[in-house]
Amino acid sequence: MESILEAAPVCRIGMALGGEPYVVPVCFAYRNGSIYFHSATEGRKIEILKENPRCCVEVDASEGAIRDENPCKWEMRYRSVICTGTAHFVENPDEKQEALNLILHHYKGDPRPFTEQEMRPVSVIRIDVDEMTGKQHGY
Repeated sequence: MESILEAAPVCRIGMALGGEPYVVPVCFAYRNGSIYFHSATEGRKIEILKENPRCCVEVDASEGAIRDENPCKWEMRYRSVICTGTAHFVENPDEKQEALNLILHHYKGDPRPFTEQEMRPVSVIRIDVDEMTGKQHGY
């Protein structure tokens, strides 16, 4: 499951507020049981996570359809991971710096120091995962 998290190009964060679900794709990184992503400091996901930090994360790797003569029997070849956890806004500048570099590393970018001015307009959220399940089909 961790190898799928480490290779996935995008993750989707599922949240809910007042009975209304909301899912958004984000750039992310995974390390030691936590998922990190960055965001603007305002917006719907920020409002929801401040009100209800419980969330769900989904990543997948799909390799396309497994065809059959009968199109109604087509299936997908995939691997997926679903995690549940609690979101925390990263305020510590050292942890924020480290998280941003983890995200850069996930997308093959080189680590670099971030100035306080660069980090100020960015929220970094850490989701501490308390449950992780995986599934695969077609392998």
